Amino acid sequence: MKKKKWYVVWKGRSPGIYETWAECEKQVKGYQGARYKSYPSLQEAKAEYKQGYQSPNSSGLVKRSTTTISPIEESVSVDAGTHGNPGPVEYQGVYTKDGKLLFKKEAYPLGTNNMAEFLAIVHAFKFLHNNKMNVPVYTDSQTAMGWVKAKKAKATLVRNEKSVAIWDDVQEAEQWLRDHNPSFTLLKWDTKAWGEIKADYGRK
Repeated sequence: MKKKKWYVVWKGRSPGIYETWAECEKQVKGYQGARYKSYPSLQEAKAEYKQGYQSPNSSGLVKRSTTTISPIEESVSVDAGTHGNPGPVEYQGVYTKDGKLLFKKEAYPLGTNNMAEFLAIVHAFKFLHNNKMNVPVYTDSQTAMGWVKAKKAKATLVRNEKSVAIWDDVQEAEQWLRDHNPSFTLLKWDTKAWGEIKADYGRK
């Protein structure tokens, strides 16, 4: 039995989300410059439709179109706060709609911003998994997104007495990603368009 797909049409006769290819085809066939894509779940289709069409740039990385209007309110936003980089570092996650604190990690004695951003994303995934929720997660760290995708944090921080705590948590997070292979939607926060991410510590 074929798996169910949802079709997003950003540019076509009638942009929207369609349940079948036949419906999608009517909107894009013969339409010059049509933009559309299929997704395995309605949740992901809705998130991507709202975010706008994605097209690869010359480096092969995905770049969001300028049609992005606003972040998805029903989501989790995460961010790290540092005192020096490397230095003491902490992270937190909030409900994007109203900024309500969902989780907070007290400061590690020594770590880097990227390591904490990575841990924040994985913590958000664990939070969603444990609470049986399925909403997007926002981060403003492209590096941490890459580490999560690879299930490996490519940090260069020397492991010593001060950094052992964050390193232990990073390795545990890597293992959790490998064991659970989460399929939650991870999105890049558009700081230029929306301002600082909702979980920001306000230390800039």
